[in-house]
Amino acid sequence: MTFRNRLRLFAVSGLALFTVSASLPPAAASGAPEARHPKGGGLSATIRYTEYGIPHIVAKDYANLGFGTGWAQAADQVCTLADGFVTVRGERSKFFGPDAAPDFSLSSAAKNLSSDLYFRGVRDSGTVEKLLKVPAPAGPGRDAKESMRGFAAGYNAWLRQNRHRITDPACRGASWVRPVTALDVAVRGFALAVLGGQGRGIDGITAARPPTAAPPAAGVTPKEAAAAARRLLATQNADMGSNAVAFRGSTTANGRGLLLGNPHYPWDGGRRFWQSQQTIPGELNVAGGSLLGSTTISIGHNADVAWSHTVATGVTLNLHQLTLDPADPTVYLVDGKPQRMTQRKVTVPVKDAAPVTRTQWWTRYGPVVTSLGAALPLPWTASTAYALNDPNAVNLRSADTSLGFSRARSTAGIERALHRSQGLPWVNTIAADRSGNSFFSQSQVLPRITDELAARCSTPLGRATYPSAGLAVLDGSKASCALGRDRDAVQPGIFGPGRMPTLKNTPYVENSNDSAWLTNADRPLTGYERVFGTTATQRSVRTRGAIEDVAAMAERGRLRVADLERQQFADRAPTGDLVAADVAKWCAALPGGTAVGSNGTAVDVSAACPVLRRWDRSVDSDSRGALLFDRFWRKAAAVPAAELWKVPFDAADPVRTPRGLNTAAPGVSKALADTVAELRAAGIALDAPLGDHQFVVRNGKRIPVGGGTESLGVWNKIEPVWNPAAGGYAEVSAGSSYIQAVGWDSSRCPVARTLLTYSQSSNPNSPHHSDQTRLFSGERWVTSRFCEKDIARSPQLKVVRVHERR
Repeated sequence: MTFRNRLRLFAVSGLALFTVSASLPPAAASGAPEARHPKGGGLSATIRYTEYGIPHIVAKDYANLGFGTGWAQAADQVCTLADGFVTVRGERSKFFGPDAAPDFSLSSAAKNLSSDLYFRGVRDSGTVEKLLKVPAPAGPGRDAKESMRGFAAGYNAWLRQNRHRITDPACRGASWVRPVTALDVAVRGFALAVLGGQGRGIDGITAARPPTAAPPAAGVTPKEAAAAARRLLATQNADMGSNAVAFRGSTTANGRGLLLGNPHYPWDGGRRFWQSQQTIPGELNVAGGSLLGSTTISIGHNADVAWSHTVATGVTLNLHQLTLDPADPTVYLVDGKPQRMTQRKVTVPVKDAAPVTRTQWWTRYGPVVTSLGAALPLPWTASTAYALNDPNAVNLRSADTSLGFSRARSTAGIERALHRSQGLPWVNTIAADRSGNSFFSQSQVLPRITDELAARCSTPLGRATYPSAGLAVLDGSKASCALGRDRDAVQPGIFGPGRMPTLKNTPYVENSNDSAWLTNADRPLTGYERVFGTTATQRSVRTRGAIEDVAAMAERGRLRVADLERQQFADRAPTGDLVAADVAKWCAALPGGTAVGSNGTAVDVSAACPVLRRWDRSVDSDSRGALLFDRFWRKAAAVPAAELWKVPFDAADPVRTPRGLNTAAPGVSKALADTVAELRAAGIALDAPLGDHQFVVRNGKRIPVGGGTESLGVWNKIEPVWNPAAGGYAEVSAGSSYIQAVGWDSSRCPVARTLLTYSQSSNPNSPHHSDQTRLFSGERWVTSRFCEKDIARSPQLKVVRVHERR
């Protein structure tokens, strides 16, 4: 029996098809009377809800699938979605005031006003409308555009029937919760695409003004700029990271592939994942996590292939240094010929105040920008200005890439989708398939900065920032310094697929947000341009620990999905393995058991020594000593590397170096003294179980959280918020999010375990506000219900038919 026929049989079987109001999960409204008997034509979908409020959406085509997705996302996340739509409409100042800060999910704008000025400018210029009209593959395909249209209609249909029954206090009764258009959905996708480019420079774009008689703002030296660029790009996605590993069939128990994806994303706001299954009978059947507001599955699996993403090291923007006309600072010279900047005048409505009008300045290279963060000023003087080039500002193809993944039947299909649409702005792709293939590619949209071009065209500033940070600053006065085009690229000024660092069918491929170099430690990737990332440079402790773990797993072999589950929650702290024993031994030998803190006060640290010695080197909730070491290492890691380690980094031994803690470094002693004093002042025992002081509070109840921060190198990364007055780490800002462990057996149903750490809904009145968070706390998984027979057997099955009202 075909899948299509099985689905028809399911629809008319003894499983009742409930009405909208009767079968929506409690996360939605209690039910609008007019929804009980929907009438008329329009878009529609069937949604089957299983445990933890996971929707399985079935529709006849992409517009109807988008409709069901928009409806179901609104039911769980209407407030977060509505807040994001206010952002991309440029209306934050109108509703929330100009000086308040956005949640940074859709840009790095520091205040609502600068966010609005930018997004209003995008709207006024018709930027996204023009991109929607570009024929595929350079522009979005018909299926992607239809899914956007359907998403807007589904969101609006849910809102029309449930607006007055919204239970989430974040937006209950709010005037800014309004219907949206397909353009709103597309602009949200655009915002995500430019996060690392124009989205990073919004404050500098909207603040740019031609110089006046007043002295210009001070710049920085090339050396200072290089250091600032390194810091900027190292933290460009401080709240986003990830681990992922794919194992080839030669390492597994049955010869089929395995994939473990562990993305690290914000736990609140507009970059949360949301879990679902999307099905068009005979056309598409995929399950996974979607970034909120996205119409497609971002990370997931189908019956034959699974994939995940990690934030890549490629630098998604570059600068062009402009030589200005001495008589007019709004005119720049290219090969001696004057080019006048284009003015983009933008007006933003402001709450309880007059509208604000500002002018942005645009060039052939992109907008004039006067800073990339406070530490990297780019002054606009009488002779010089800087323009920001962001190739993702003409990339609206990410949904096409995701749809290509969803329809793929192998890792080769994943690669074809990457080559065809070239739509991923800032991530790597790791995949495995039923046939036993493993795959990695850093296929992302990057400015086509070759090392040759950078050597030939870098300004003095660029000669410092490009080798150090991958940020190119090119001479904009020379047409010969244009970025050019690769023959296999879908748009000018980007690299084509033939240039992408790619590794196939090694025993494992793994990435933890370092460059592609050590994707497999036995097969280092080299030969790519500096803009993609570095080679032969020090790796993070998280990368080092991950390689140690997955290489050992591959060598051991006979791997199963259960081995992936154990890796996710092993909670090993590689930094602890590196230094904890040395710290404990040194601590025990301190004269008088004291160390001097940063304030000059001697602190009795003797009680910390046995705690560190007995610590199990893990960050499980019941680990004693983990909190003490975590707080100590956050301080000790600030010691310069040259002082901190006895054995420096060695490119010939990158997984094992640097190592050997130099306990004689003054900062180490201060770190331990300050930590002991800090915990005692907070009333926290030095040997307290981690979960007693690392937790989240949901509906008034504490939920312990295991895992550890970046500096500890933990696979199960958690970035908690330190609040000793509230008991320690009393919230999580970012970390493990939509996790999946996927393999295959001889059946057509994948063997998949999933976990959405922060649960489906941010509405505290939803039963799906913390149910999976409690699973995460207990290191338990959700068994994926992918096949029809498994969905039908769910003890919590609820089925709903949702309609568009005409």
